[in-house]
Amino acid sequence: MNERNTEVIISAGIDIGTSTTKLVISRLSLRNTAGMTHMPRIEITDKEVIYESPIFRTPLREGKEIDMEKVDGIVREQYEKAGIQSSDIQTGAVIITGETATKSNAKEMVSHLSDHAGKFLVATAGPELESIIAAKGSGAFEMSKKTNKTIANIDIGGGTANTAVYQYGKLVGTCTLHVGGKLIEFDDESINYIAPVVKEVNEKLGLDLTEGAQPQEKKLSELTNYMATVVHKMLDGELEEDEPLLLGSLPEWTKPIDVVMFSGGVAECIYYPEDCRSDDLYNDIGVSLAESLVADPHLQQKEWTTPEETVRATVLGAGTQTTEISGATIQVDPETLPLRDMPVHMIDFNEEFESVLADMSAHIQSGSRVFDPHQEGITMAIYLSDLPLLGFKDIQRLSKTLVEAHCQHLPAQPLVIILEKDLAKSLGQAIQVLEGEREMVCIDQIKVENGDFLDIGSRLDSGVVPVVIKTLTFH
Repeated sequence: MNERNTEVIISAGIDIGTSTTKLVISRLSLRNTAGMTHMPRIEITDKEVIYESPIFRTPLREGKEIDMEKVDGIVREQYEKAGIQSSDIQTGAVIITGETATKSNAKEMVSHLSDHAGKFLVATAGPELESIIAAKGSGAFEMSKKTNKTIANIDIGGGTANTAVYQYGKLVGTCTLHVGGKLIEFDDESINYIAPVVKEVNEKLGLDLTEGAQPQEKKLSELTNYMATVVHKMLDGELEEDEPLLLGSLPEWTKPIDVVMFSGGVAECIYYPEDCRSDDLYNDIGVSLAESLVADPHLQQKEWTTPEETVRATVLGAGTQTTEISGATIQVDPETLPLRDMPVHMIDFNEEFESVLADMSAHIQSGSRVFDPHQEGITMAIYLSDLPLLGFKDIQRLSKTLVEAHCQHLPAQPLVIILEKDLAKSLGQAIQVLEGEREMVCIDQIKVENGDFLDIGSRLDSGVVPVVIKTLTFH
């Protein structure tokens, strides 16, 4: 790909949520932005959504498992309507979100789709990752770059409310609550499901809501008003650790929230209430929850803004915002890729080359103990951070030390090196000379953190590889 040409790749996002399943197909344009006299730098310069599926009910079998056959059928049908073959898909993410991620065959489902629905970089979203993806799909992330205000995106689906807070385009923190539309469901004239965590709140408030009983609007409103109170307490840093609706850790941000934005299915009922009541997807407390959030006096004291996307925020984030592109001067064994779900172990040089080089074996052994304690053969990506300026002999020494330490502690795994600086080609070639038979991937222009998880896709025509960084910093 020369400077004038643009390479186009097709990306898919598939979101299998508590209530709904949806799919988007996007076109990502890649271009060399560095100029003819500089080192190539391939970047995603344009993202265009070319197909959005209807919103489907997530098919479940007896409430315990995802109906894999029906999900597969939905995906195949939507590909056909979009005029896309699975072989056309080069990147993207399959994510299983909310309560659906707890189903017994969730991991099997994501693996099946990644194998049959394209060259996916798979991200089984935990609540932290789901919060981040939704905030990018809703527009909150981009908006935070253009203002000095602290923006919270609250993505409320069927089972959870996933919050991501951004300031100046940087993630300040995440928090997840058991707040969602499907936590109480109705069938005909009675309540047919109450989530266990809601039963705890029901008892705490003395509401006497029971399965099989007729739903009483006043009691349901009391419950959803309580949920709205928990949401504003979360934003204001007033939650207690024993709050039954808190899922995971207390929020870590200390800055006051200036702007709130809602996405997810319940957001449809917040911003477009006239359309929500006629939607047969909502046979639950979603409408009541939306009304409680809108009426909450503490939430109303903040500035509200309308998202670019509501119910499709997560799937759009998965299809258009999860992929990054490596440097063009990299060294990879094509048969080794794709690689999925690799934990990242960071070795921070902090400009101290000699001392870190001397301790390289201990550093890699430490990462192996953390990420593969039972020696199951998990491939670990080694991120070399804050390297000083290296000459030819330094690169030779670094490659020799890495190979020796990796052979000692991870003898059967591919050697995967991630760099932020443009060193992948020279370091990768030096490693190849030393250890020609070992599977090896050495990529650069990627910034990750210790504890992130990484997916690396197959090499593209332009010589780069697509990468999904699954940030779990606040896990």
